[in-house]
Amino acid sequence: MITEYDQMITRQRKWMLYLIAIMVIGSGFSSYQEIFNSLLLGSAVSFYNLWLLQHKTKALGKAVVETGKVRGGLGTFSRLAATMLTVLIALRFNETFHIIAVVFGLISSYIVICLDVASRIIANRKNHN
Repeated sequence: MITEYDQMITRQRKWMLYLIAIMVIGSGFSSYQEIFNSLLLGSAVSFYNLWLLQHKTKALGKAVVETGKVRGGLGTFSRLAATMLTVLIALRFNETFHIIAVVFGLISSYIVICLDVASRIIANRKNHN
């Protein structure tokens, strides 16, 4: 049985992959290669962080339902470490990456999450009217 949460996960991952594909195309065919490389680096790590958050959230919910106790966390340290490593890579290789574009790439999954929630709210309002 596919839950609403599973559908949300699928939608968000699909939109992140579309976004990453656009950045790959931009990196390969645009004259703004440094910007697209930076967005691609940040978005790839953002996608990993999104996947990790979704995976940990599902595991945490399952554990609470089965045992009634909260065990483990949401992988905050792992996501923070991946983000810090990405920023360090961008700073170390500043001739290849633009730090501000990397930061925008890092927040891309949060933008996708917000757009997904907004689209669900709008769709629900249209269905109720």
